[in-house]
Parts: sequence; structure tokens; C-alpha cells
Amino acid sequence: MPLETTVAAAKPAAAPASRTEARERAARNRRLSVNGARIAVLLAFLGLWELCARTEVVDPFNFSQPSRIWAQIWQWITHGTAQGPLGEQIGYTLYEALSGWVLGVTGGVLLGIALGRIRFLADVFGPYIKVLNAIPRIVLAPIFLIWFGLGPASKIASAVVLVFFPVFFNAFQGAREVDRNLVANARILGADNRKVTLQVVIPAATTWIFTSLHVSFGFALIGAIVGEYIGATKGLGLLVAAAQGTFNAAGVYAAMTILAVVALLTEGLLTFAEKKLFRWKPADSGDGR
Repeated sequence: MPLETTVAAAKPAAAPASRTEARERAARNRRLSVNGARIAVLLAFLGLWELCARTEVVDPFNFSQPSRIWAQIWQWITHGTAQGPLGEQIGYTLYEALSGWVLGVTGGVLLGIALGRIRFLADVFGPYIKVLNAIPRIVLAPIFLIWFGLGPASKIASAVVLVFFPVFFNAFQGAREVDRNLVANARILGADNRKVTLQVVIPAATTWIFTSLHVSFGFALIGAIVGEYIGATKGLGLLVAAAQGTFNAAGVYAAMTILAVVALLTEGLLTFAEKKLFRWKPADSGDGR
């Protein structure tokens, strides 16, 4: 075969590879740009806050300042808090939030799929669920405190009621939005109701369910923190309440910062798990449209 023919045949194979490399390079550059912009925005905000506090444009007693907040966090890390080591407080709050999240997600998914598949159950329980959803769930925290005491059970209950409803409604809608052609084809192949639910409905509703998981863990943290704030023996919510009781604004912001870091780490883990489970989904183009 002539050399020119061999080179010409190799060119079409090399072109897709070069396009793939170009897309990967563009995506990598965009991630770097986005992360750089995020860091720049954060540093600008913290710098402006510090400057305004030092020049007393804002009252540092009420608004504190980033340097004091970091000093408070470092003190908690090195010397612990009045309630015990900082790691123990974080672990206690995470235990309550994770327990409430798991229970709320499990109940929301099971009931959402069940009511989405069985119209009779949806017609019977629908009004009750709507009424319960209309109740401001934060106000239930004092009731749970009376029922279950100062221990973790009252905080877990608060987290459960905050997590349950967004997961339930997403699972319910996901079960209702399943492509009827898929269900019909499964029945033609001999699938009964159980197989249709397990092999068609639940996989199709997984995207809806995962969408609610990102939001619901934040709700679980809110439930645990609110319960601890009202009454507890340990936890980050108790740190917030203790700092507020002593007019320690830096302590309040320090606890909020720790909560934000915990929430971001958890969001990252959920995103990682979602990408692993949904590798078959096409990636976003990232063109900003």
C-alpha cells in the first residue's frame, strides 16, 4: 500500500481523538475558571467583611469578623468546647442528621412509590399528607422534645419530618411519570406488578429521588440543629445556643461555618455517588445555556 494512502486512512481515526481531547481540555479549563472565580468571590467577601469590621463600618460586636471566627474555630479545635471536644459535637449532630435522613428517605421513597403505583391508596391518604405537609414542621421540634426528651431521639424525629415530604413527593411524581410504554412492554414480556415496580418503576424514578436527596440532607441538618438549639446536651446546635447566650457572635458564626463545611462535604459525596450510579446519562454540555 502506498505511504500516502496509509496516512490518509489514519487521519479520520485521529480526528475524533483530537476532538475528544479538545473537549476534555475545554471542560478542565472551565472547571478551573469556575473554581477560581468561586475562591475569588469568597476571598473578596471575607476581605470586605474584615475591612468593614476593623474600620467599624459594621459593629464588630454584633457582626464579628472573619479573623475572630477563625480564632474561635481554632480554639475549639485545640482546646475543645465547654460541652466537650469539637469532634464529639460534630459527630453527635451528624449522627442525628444521618439517622433522621435515612429514616425520612426510606419512608418517603417507600410511601411515594406505593401511592404513586396504587391510585386507591393515593386517593385515601392524599388529603392527610397534604394537611401534614401544610404544618410548619419546625414548630414540631418542641413537641418532639416533650415526647422524647433531650436525647438524640427528638432531634432525629425533627430531621425525619423535614426530610420525608420532599423525598415522598419526588418519589410519588417519579412513579407517576414512568413511561407507560415501558410498563406495557414489561407486561407483554410477562412481568407482574412486583416485577414492574422493582425493575421498571423504581429505576425510572431514581433520578427524581436523587434530586430530592441533595436538598433533603440539608433539611436533616436543619432538623437536628433546631432540635439541639431548643434543648440538648451535645451538638453544634447547642454550641450556637451557648454562644448566643453569652453574646458571642464569633461563636455563632463559627458553628455556622462548621455546619456549612459539613453540608458541602456531604453534597460532594452525594454528587459523587450520583455520578457513579448514573454514568449512562449524558454529561451537561457546559455551554451555559
